[in-house]
Amino acid sequence: MNWFVLPYLAWSGWASRAAIALLVVCAPLATTLAADSVSTADTQPQVPDTIQQRVKACTTCHGVHGEGSAGDGVFPRLAGKPAAYLAQQLAYFQDGLRKYAPMEYTVRQLSPAYMEEIAAYFSAQEAPYHQSPVPSVSTAVMERGKQLVERGDSTRGIPSCVSCHGERLTGVEPAMPGLAGLSYDYVSAQIGSWRTHTRAAKSPDCMAIVANRLRDSDITAVAAWLGSLPPPTDMHAQPADVEKQVLPGWCVVSDAGVTP
Repeated sequence: MNWFVLPYLAWSGWASRAAIALLVVCAPLATTLAADSVSTADTQPQVPDTIQQRVKACTTCHGVHGEGSAGDGVFPRLAGKPAAYLAQQLAYFQDGLRKYAPMEYTVRQLSPAYMEEIAAYFSAQEAPYHQSPVPSVSTAVMERGKQLVERGDSTRGIPSCVSCHGERLTGVEPAMPGLAGLSYDYVSAQIGSWRTHTRAAKSPDCMAIVANRLRDSDITAVAAWLGSLPPPTDMHAQPADVEKQVLPGWCVVSDAGVTP
């Protein structure tokens, strides 16, 4: 019924009769619907208000304990990563420095305190590692990967991976992530993301510089070498005062404690 024509029908009394009829029909129906709604609410199971329940949006992709996705390892491990790093990356997705639509949507409404709570939860998780397959590459490619990871390439201004991520490649507190246990596909994709500006960090963005100094063959070599390494027994990040290789002047740690 078009309710805007009722004033024009009032002179005939039809509107009054129609309104009364409508009330007679709809009032019991509304009462029934309300009762059904209350009954449904009473019978629905209550969702527990726990951190495990609230991070289900994360664990759907990253695993129940943040162990990462099996197989290709496209969704990286969160378990055991430094909490400051995890919180920072959530903020980067929120601020647009990292671009991946599902993650951007997931964190869009989260407060800084909530992101820190999520980060602390996954940082405290203990979960076994699983290695992902690495494509077959030559011995020379593997040797190049080992060189770049352990010593870098001074002739092209490329620092080693261990100079930031620690000698064990498990990361360095408070906010440097580990590379050990990451898959070939994930490492390749992330270096590519720095090249295409779909991943970035606050200045100085050292990884963006390094990624653009690497040749395509270097990316393959680094990803293959890292992906082939068996995870060390202790996967925790090393302490902040661990001895590290000297970084070039253009790559200094930001106020957040991490550049990559």
